[in-house]
Amino acid sequence: MAKPPAKLARRYRIDDPKKFRLKQIDPGDTGRYRSEEDAEQILGEGTKALCEQQEKLYAQSEWSLLLVFQAMDGAGKDGTIKHVLSGVNPQGCEVSCFRAPSEKELKHDFLWRASHGLPERGRIGIFNRSYYEEVLVVRVHPDYLENQGLPPKLVTKKIWAERYESINDFESHLARNGTVVLKFLLHLSPEEQRRRILERLDDPEKSWKFESADIEERKLWGRYMHAFEEMVRETSTKVAPWHVIPADNKWFTRLAVSAVIIEKLRSLRLHRPPVDAEKKREMKKARAALGRKK
Repeated sequence: MAKPPAKLARRYRIDDPKKFRLKQIDPGDTGRYRSEEDAEQILGEGTKALCEQQEKLYAQSEWSLLLVFQAMDGAGKDGTIKHVLSGVNPQGCEVSCFRAPSEKELKHDFLWRASHGLPERGRIGIFNRSYYEEVLVVRVHPDYLENQGLPPKLVTKKIWAERYESINDFESHLARNGTVVLKFLLHLSPEEQRRRILERLDDPEKSWKFESADIEERKLWGRYMHAFEEMVRETSTKVAPWHVIPADNKWFTRLAVSAVIIEKLRSLRLHRPPVDAEKKREMKKARAALGRKK
């Protein structure tokens, strides 16, 4: 049986963040795979393996898994989530999308709304965008801070470093309480984003995805890349590492993300709860009851 390779899972993990530069990751990289057909069997087996691990996670109900996805628009977050988790039981999985904060959310600290989407033990939580928007889009558009109601004296040049510290503390707290945090930055090239936006414009079935704001944000590409790079350098930790995944080829993005998730779940040595003596007696009675003629 083909399995998502462990080397692939580790290849894009940022273990030495202080030396990280975004240019180190080629958005078009596909490792040793040359086409989707080349990786087709592994993609299929990855779906089966993740389904099996998720069943054990749910049955054991000790750990929880939080998957965080960040990217520029068009990088394929939705498609990656859909395909990688296609075999997962929806009962044990929940997706949270983080758009512009509501008026109520703005009256709380920037991590408040994220806490409401955290997965229970035994479940997988997926953040399609996340609290990291507060050091990405808000950093690129610092005027957004004015809407957050912060005391003016707290909005200083240190605010981004302070938010990185708060995020690291938050994720360390989750790790200490049994929530495994895996973070994915889907790294897309501007040329591939341009192609995908044009595809949305030309394909009636994809036109609904187009938003004019995407064009304006594209003009700020350099600022976003700087924000992404510093985010990874300041918040890729041992307990919650970033994985910077090439995103120009959707099939490879899905393969790499799947490999990371499966390897991590396997490392937890998940298992279904053992059947104790009392349960065995109950099962014996049940078999007798089901075998009895009416």
